[in-house]
Amino acid sequence: MKPTFLLILFAISAAARDIHVGKDKDAPTIAQGIKLALPGDIIHLEPKVYHDYAGFYRKNGEPGKPITLDGHGAILDGSDPIDPAQWTEVSPGLFANDHLIARNDDAIIGRWFFLWNGQMNHMGRTSKGRSAPLKKPEELQPGEWTFVKDPSREKPPSRQIYGSFYLKLPAGQSLADAAIRAPMRSAGVQFSGDNAHLVIKNITATHPYNDGFNIHGDCREVIFENIAAIECGDDGISAHESAQYRVDGFVSIGNSTGITDTGTAQTSYTNVFLAKNIGFDLYFLDQGRYTLTNVLVFSSAQNPFTVTGRAAGDCQMKMDNVLIRRLVEPRMGNILSHAVVEAKNCTFENLDVKVTGSVQWDNCLINGKPQPAGSPATGADEKELLKLVPQNFIP
Repeated sequence: MKPTFLLILFAISAAARDIHVGKDKDAPTIAQGIKLALPGDIIHLEPKVYHDYAGFYRKNGEPGKPITLDGHGAILDGSDPIDPAQWTEVSPGLFANDHLIARNDDAIIGRWFFLWNGQMNHMGRTSKGRSAPLKKPEELQPGEWTFVKDPSREKPPSRQIYGSFYLKLPAGQSLADAAIRAPMRSAGVQFSGDNAHLVIKNITATHPYNDGFNIHGDCREVIFENIAAIECGDDGISAHESAQYRVDGFVSIGNSTGITDTGTAQTSYTNVFLAKNIGFDLYFLDQGRYTLTNVLVFSSAQNPFTVTGRAAGDCQMKMDNVLIRRLVEPRMGNILSHAVVEAKNCTFENLDVKVTGSVQWDNCLINGKPQPAGSPATGADEKELLKLVPQNFIP
């Protein structure tokens, strides 16, 4: 075989591929498309709803040849319709199920919700904030749910818990007609282990019981572009351990928290819009290194903004052109102990900021007052930031 032919054959075999999930026979599912992908390959989804998730477990591209997952507007929905055959009517309108999900623990129950006709019902509970106690089954009103533990089935030291979910329907309504969905997957996009040289773009995650984008492990050279997390049980996006990634274009609406990063993660967020979150809008902690640039928050979460470190090391945050508009009481943001913040061109409206850590202000406004005090300040570029509001957003 001639050398020239060998070179041509090698070039063909090394060429990047387009993998079309659901269309290519070797990639009928998202998981199989990801497993098949090699450095330089692009995994394509269709612009439709997938009742599935995208898991990256020790997946690596190469420098200059990332593996790309392009959703093209795909929605990864973590919920499924409940199966009426799995529920037992224990009293008129009260239904029970003691095997709804295979794995359960207190953290999952703290994040849990059901969807009634497309509307989330957390029962006044959230994972990182104030939560109402679970009701007794006999206390439920139509359209409500609860969970009752069965300690006799638990086997310490396992965190696995057992028990029954209960749903209360209006008199005479059947489960088949109630249009109820349950969050059966933990995330929309999930990382674990060592991942590197990846691009995830043009994807929306909605209705998992945990995070929209759940990033664990030691990822490097990972980019997220034009992503959204809508009504997730916990965080819209969350970095853990030593994850490193950057995000350009993120919408986080109706989640328990908008963004939560922890550990020694290093993250960068640009062009971000947050609204209608429940526990925290922005929550950064531990010993991470974080950057927020061009961020608009319509804040109604219990806790609008918190940066806090640990005794073993500080938490560092850089902010540039950030506008947080507080819509409800209480109106307190926190830069707490072992936090180091550099804030430039920022505006905090209807929001006081408690500082027990370290902060450096540059051209910032807090409730119309210049920071540092006595200096001229214009704050964030509100006109530009308002362009981040999604076209279909309803305040």
